[in-house]
Amino acid sequence: GAVISDCVNAGLTSPFKGVFAGIFGFFYAPLVITGLHHMSNAIDLQLIADFGGTTLWPMIALSNIAQGSAVLAMILLQKNDAKAKEVSVPACISCYLGVTEPAMFGVNLKYGFPFICAMAGSAVGAVLSVVSGIKANAIGVGGIPGILSIQPQFMGSFAICMAIAFAVPFLLTAIAGKKRLQAVPAGQTAELAEIAAVA
Repeated sequence: GAVISDCVNAGLTSPFKGVFAGIFGFFYAPLVITGLHHMSNAIDLQLIADFGGTTLWPMIALSNIAQGSAVLAMILLQKNDAKAKEVSVPACISCYLGVTEPAMFGVNLKYGFPFICAMAGSAVGAVLSVVSGIKANAIGVGGIPGILSIQPQFMGSFAICMAIAFAVPFLLTAIAGKKRLQAVPAGQTAELAEIAAVA
């Protein structure tokens, strides 16, 4: 465990820490799909024990926010689709509270482009977080409440990262979605739209 935490810490404190953070921030969401994201908890705890804080957990919390913001954009794009909102609204809320699976499997992966937009936003937020040296004292609180686990001196910087993790995926999803969904009549489900497109 100490060896792994040393390697991760070396990557996050090296001259290439921005690249390391960008890769981690971008690919964290796909790790969630496979369940491999749970391995990061052990690394976080070891980093806290060895270095007095973890730089991984802030990136994870930002990834949660990014996925939630992509869903929020989908809610806006599908404001006239009651059936879609039955899934997207509770998924968005749970995502902002740190549970991303409903959002990813119920909305973002279903349409594809929101998932990629969220990954991009997560990467941008992760780079800024690591470059700013943001550390968390503990793990377990993700999404927006994740700021409660951040060391007090970094809370202001983390709030800026949160704003970026919110804005980038939201804007990218809104722009991409407007082009992809503009031909879908109000109230028509995504499934029917796909069938119509194929026909």
